[in-house]
Amino acid sequence: MYGLSVGISHVGSTLPEPVYALLSGLNAATVGIIALAAVNLAGRAITDKLTRILVFLGGGLGMLYTALWYYPVIMVGAGLSTLIWDLRWLQTTAHHIARSGKPSRGRRKTQAVDVERRSWLQISTPPNTLGSSPPHYSLEKPLPSIPHNSERSSLTELEDNHPPPCTIPVPLSRFAIMPSTLSSSTTLPARTQLPTTTVASFPSLVTWRKGTILLVFFSISFLTILLLRALLPDIVPRAFSLFSSLYLAGTIIFGGGPVVIPLLREYIVVPGWVSPRDFLLGLALIQAFPGPNFNFAVYLGALATKGTSVHSFVGALLAFVAIFTPGLVIVLGFLGLWQVLEGRRWFQAVLRGINAAAVGLVFTAVHKLWEIGLVGGQGAAGGGQPLGGDPWLVFITAAAFVGGKWFGINAPVAILLGGVSGITRWAIFVR
Repeated sequence: MYGLSVGISHVGSTLPEPVYALLSGLNAATVGIIALAAVNLAGRAITDKLTRILVFLGGGLGMLYTALWYYPVIMVGAGLSTLIWDLRWLQTTAHHIARSGKPSRGRRKTQAVDVERRSWLQISTPPNTLGSSPPHYSLEKPLPSIPHNSERSSLTELEDNHPPPCTIPVPLSRFAIMPSTLSSSTTLPARTQLPTTTVASFPSLVTWRKGTILLVFFSISFLTILLLRALLPDIVPRAFSLFSSLYLAGTIIFGGGPVVIPLLREYIVVPGWVSPRDFLLGLALIQAFPGPNFNFAVYLGALATKGTSVHSFVGALLAFVAIFTPGLVIVLGFLGLWQVLEGRRWFQAVLRGINAAAVGLVFTAVHKLWEIGLVGGQGAAGGGQPLGGDPWLVFITAAAFVGGKWFGINAPVAILLGGVSGITRWAIFVR
């Protein structure tokens, strides 16, 4: 990516039309692939109606505004929503309020049950032939004696007329062992014995104490960089501004590389460090290169420090460290805490909401990339135009989605086919 940035920096202000057609085709196919990834992620993240709503709100709210602080707010709100719902705090509170508002309902129900019981006893108790009150049964009386032969015969006739309820036999499991077959020397089969090795017996590279220390120091560094960037925007050099922007972007981004693209455009292109044309050219070309989309930061770092006292290689290195360090530190910190937190119900609930909102932000990235995917002429100089302006590019986007979804076409192949389709369109209809 550094070599690509050096080459792009020596390219003139305009490019041949076939190049623009190639780049637009690459962007269109990329949007289709990212849309397919978003749909697949949504299928795994949506587990109930709440997560379905969070995916929708994450994508919708992400389209309305773009800021470094905005995406974390969406993630925190989604995590709190699933936490409250899964722990049934809202349902319990509503239940208590409903019960406190209607205190007499339980008493009325108890009285109705008592009346029903009394009427049932009156019906089931045989009437006294002497006209006296019904017999009173006391628990203090001794048990009746064993009936004589004549009484036994009457009881037998009663049992014949009213047989006891049958008992349904329950089949034993194929792993069950009868108690009579067990002895002091009996051992269970090998397949029924539980393994003695547990997850906790494996050595951990990072303990929970080390993980906590890592996360605390990282939080301090994050807040320090955030304050310096906000309080001294005109005093700090561009190298620090570049590092802080990518450091913050790497910290707050959930959902993968496509989500970071709109933020990079907002905080690298808008200040004037990189031209919109160079941004779009790099965005299109990176799709044909292996590796994560975060490598795009190396390309932007080299171009952002062009014309300053900082060498372009140093700028690329700063961008690389800034964009990858937050994720690595956070992962190492949570590795130490994972054994402590993975079984906690509240922790699983929070992760469920964060995952749903992150998937929604992937849909936001699809929308953002769609709006700037058309490259060429004034579109390249002004920051790109929507892909919907060219029906051929819409067809390429849909073909990449359908090919990956139902025909098993790999993402790199689909993107390259999109570039070829863009050039084909130029050769047939434009030339």
